[in-house]
Amino acid sequence: MTAPGTSARVPAPPQPAPPQPAPPQPAPPQPAPAPVPVAPEPEPEPEAVLPPEPRPAPPRPGPPSPRAKAIPPRAAPALPRRRLPKSTRRPLPPTAPGGSRVGRRVVAGLVLLLVGVVVFLGLRTFQPFQDDPSGLVRVTVPEGSSVGQIGDLLAERGVIASGTFFELNASVTGRRGGLRPGEYTLQNGMSYGTVLDALSRGPKAKVIKTFKLTLPEGFSISEQAPRVKEGGVPGDYVAAAAAEPAVDRARELGLPADQDSTEGFLFPATYDLVEGADATRLVKQQLSAFADNFGSLDLRRAKKKNLTPYDVLVIASMVEREAQLDRERPLVAGVIYNRLSQGMPLGIDATIRYDYDNWDRPLLQSQLDTPSPYNTRLNPDLPPTPIGNPGLASMEAAANPADTDFLFYVVKPGTCGEHAFSATDAEFQADVAEYNSAREAAGGNSPTTC
Repeated sequence: MTAPGTSARVPAPPQPAPPQPAPPQPAPPQPAPAPVPVAPEPEPEPEAVLPPEPRPAPPRPGPPSPRAKAIPPRAAPALPRRRLPKSTRRPLPPTAPGGSRVGRRVVAGLVLLLVGVVVFLGLRTFQPFQDDPSGLVRVTVPEGSSVGQIGDLLAERGVIASGTFFELNASVTGRRGGLRPGEYTLQNGMSYGTVLDALSRGPKAKVIKTFKLTLPEGFSISEQAPRVKEGGVPGDYVAAAAAEPAVDRARELGLPADQDSTEGFLFPATYDLVEGADATRLVKQQLSAFADNFGSLDLRRAKKKNLTPYDVLVIASMVEREAQLDRERPLVAGVIYNRLSQGMPLGIDATIRYDYDNWDRPLLQSQLDTPSPYNTRLNPDLPPTPIGNPGLASMEAAANPADTDFLFYVVKPGTCGEHAFSATDAEFQADVAEYNSAREAAGGNSPTTC
């Protein structure tokens, strides 16, 4: 109990006695003074420490220092989790094969390769984009042929791309045993599935509906156009012949770079056309037929005369217009060769008619006097382009003309297209006089029996 107006105070601790020198012998232990209550000090922040290392036992405690303070016992702070240096961390277990980055890339590459192979085989076997067959091919499948033999036969004829994939398609689709022998009308570049359907139905089933179109030898593109239209072929024939794909193909077959007309390259023949084929398809087939026929010629003799394959084609177009009899084609070609070698104008009026697209009416004197490259009365060289589309017989004659001295020819009166050939101007003038006399007798008409 304290008196009013006073505050309770903690009695001051007794002042320690001045230090005395240590006695020679340790003094017996003295009782420790009573603890002095003090205000608790703030706990220090825990620090990351390593586990204590074993140390030597501390010396036995001596008498307490007179300035030591008694601190009430408290719980030791929790030690933080020790982090080992990187160099002392345990290594991770080795990665399993395929788990590394390189391994994953190898596996992904193998998967892509497998997918590519599967896609390639699928496209080659089933041909989802094979939809542009052309031309017609007649094939006879022999009795007892295996599917492999049939595939090889069709591939050899150009009907399909591969006999191996044809057989694979037949196996996958279950049609190996249902293919019938016989004669078939097929096309170049057909798909395996379409051919298998045709052979499964048999030769009596008309798989491809066709019609025939006959284009005569010698006629120009503009002359053939009405025949193409009347034959039931849709489209503009003249435009199709002048289109870029046709010109590019003609260049592959010998058309010079300074020319852009396919005249002479549209081979005349009787064509079996697939129902619905247009003028573009017809031109494509004619160019293919030209390649087959002109490619069979022996051009060595023409090369010796410094004539190009295109020159031979130009000569063939003139032979086609001038000669009506097969036996006279080499003779007409020989006259052209002889005149070219002597620098003489060819004097073939059909070249002028081609220039004016005038095949039926008499030529005017002004047309005969026009200095055009196609006027072979004035120009001693070949015309710049063919004047029509020749057939194989005229091509062969132009490549291998008759070896004669003839320089002239004129129609024989009373014949159907036969000519009188001569080597001198005197002989020629006599033949011309005979022709004119017969013409006058016929009232000015041609003295022929055609």
